[in-house]
Amino acid sequence: MAENEKDRDEKLNLTSILLRVVLTAIVVGIAAFFTPGFSINNLWSLLIAGVVIAGLNFIIEKFAGIDASPFGRGITGFIVAALILFVTRYIVPGFDITIIGAVLGALAVGIIDMVVPGKAF
Repeated sequence: MAENEKDRDEKLNLTSILLRVVLTAIVVGIAAFFTPGFSINNLWSLLIAGVVIAGLNFIIEKFAGIDASPFGRGITGFIVAALILFVTRYIVPGFDITIIGAVLGALAVGIIDMVVPGKAF
């Protein structure tokens, strides 16, 4: 019985991680489409960026205790979201963003995040 609950929790955890990565990729793709100074060259770059952004967001939430969503902690969350977008530029090939694009992208991600169900960023 306990093993079944553990297996279910692991599946739910893996499912929630995959859902978060996919939602992050969708939200970032939409934000890149509408934001000047923010472009993604291909689908692979978008998917890898989704993994990187979700990973950076998870690390920041766990170790710094800061909700990195643009409206999660007010200005702090907004700045952290912009920094995550900008740092992703150096990790993912084909993910191009300027500083202004990161700020506008964080704003766009915050607005899209309010509309899309689930926690994407």
